[in-house]
Amino acid sequence: MLPAICPSHQRVAFIRRLKYNACMQTPAVAIRAAHLDFKGVPPSVVRLPVLLDLIAAARYNALLVEWEDMFPWTIDRRFRSVTAYTPRQVRAFHAAAAERGLEIIPLVQSLGHAETPLASNRYRHLRELPYRCDGLNPLAAGARELITKMVDDVLALTPGIRYFHLGGDEARTFGQSPATANFIRRYGKAKLYLQHFEPILDYLIARHIRPILWSDMMHDWSAAELRRIGSKADLYPWGYGGHPDDWKHHSATRNIQRFHKTGITLWGATAYKGCERHDSDLATTADREKNALAWVTVSRRFDMVGLIATGWSRNSTHRLQKQPMDACLDSLVNVGLILHDGRSPGDAKCRRILTKCGEWERWQACRAAMEKLTEMRTYAWESVRELRQQIVLETAEPKRRAAGEAMAYLIDLKRHLEVGGHEAHAMLWQAFRGLLPPYWLERYLDERLTPLLEELKDLEPRVRKLEPTSYWAARQFRKI
Repeated sequence: MLPAICPSHQRVAFIRRLKYNACMQTPAVAIRAAHLDFKGVPPSVVRLPVLLDLIAAARYNALLVEWEDMFPWTIDRRFRSVTAYTPRQVRAFHAAAAERGLEIIPLVQSLGHAETPLASNRYRHLRELPYRCDGLNPLAAGARELITKMVDDVLALTPGIRYFHLGGDEARTFGQSPATANFIRRYGKAKLYLQHFEPILDYLIARHIRPILWSDMMHDWSAAELRRIGSKADLYPWGYGGHPDDWKHHSATRNIQRFHKTGITLWGATAYKGCERHDSDLATTADREKNALAWVTVSRRFDMVGLIATGWSRNSTHRLQKQPMDACLDSLVNVGLILHDGRSPGDAKCRRILTKCGEWERWQACRAAMEKLTEMRTYAWESVRELRQQIVLETAEPKRRAAGEAMAYLIDLKRHLEVGGHEAHAMLWQAFRGLLPPYWLERYLDERLTPLLEELKDLEPRVRKLEPTSYWAARQFRKI
């Protein structure tokens, strides 16, 4: 089993209290799932059961688990990352989740976001476009079989599940190959989508598992096409900014209403983190709260089965890591309580839960470390921008060089990176020690700090050439 964080009798009592409290109030939403996105900054093995304690305390009763390259794939070991969990660890995770009353809903990407398998040259022939590994070609021989084998891999370690999420969203290359484009001209997009997915849906249904799909690829389908997909899968509209009543995109209320009228079983997806800009280090908790409250009202209006609080750790498999979960525990708890209670819990209640679970001080340290990193990066990139502009000015007008402004910018940038970068690096290592595999923490810092160091390396010789007198004077006084 995964390591515990407290003596066994205390853990048993804690879990009993969770189950008792869950029965004392009718929840606003029946199934409330926290999304664990393991394709970036994945939790360490010892951290997983602790997070499950907090997730259960925040009144979630399900987990949407997006394993990606952290799963111990047997179909092809090249799908695994360097820190992938072992089969024993996955089984222990499932046992720990069941002990806390958390239902597992696994997710395997089956069309778009298929980078994990398609990145390998072995599966290059299954790409919609040869130069992009994010989109599966639904007409390629072996495409559907690959997905079915990945589903089987996950099912082998995930017994007794009711739901299986197949993704199906953001297929940005869909219909762009000559074969699929010709198919769409003859039969339409929906027909191509259904041809790919229906056998996989039937495969799960035969095993008494209800498939789930994101809905964004279907907002322009006809009523008949929607009824056909709705007979075999539940759909998940999603959106993370404001209220669906105000949106103009695929999950706007008008599209949700169309789905509902055709009899489709619906879920919805808000977020507790990960939907800010792709290199963001922090979640915007206030925005997450507003969006979660909006989804509760929408879920009631359209009789949704459940809501997911997504927590993206990458926008897609090959993009930057973002927002470690441990820096966003306040938002995780806040959104979970909203989905259960139907109203904002307030800071005091969130703090009580974090404190009872022993997470308050740890979350504060992680949050402070990410704030420090964000502050350092923001200032440094602003300095780079100002220095580059000054270099252009002094190159075009040599008489502007006498004041040594470019040299002053360079000194400030270098000092900031040396001092601020070191402080941010040290704070993150201290705060996240034991929470993340060291490999992924180092990668996270590298992605954020190395680009700034490269800017400095590029800019210093340019300043030296523009302002040689100022540069060598600064070297003499050890300013640079």
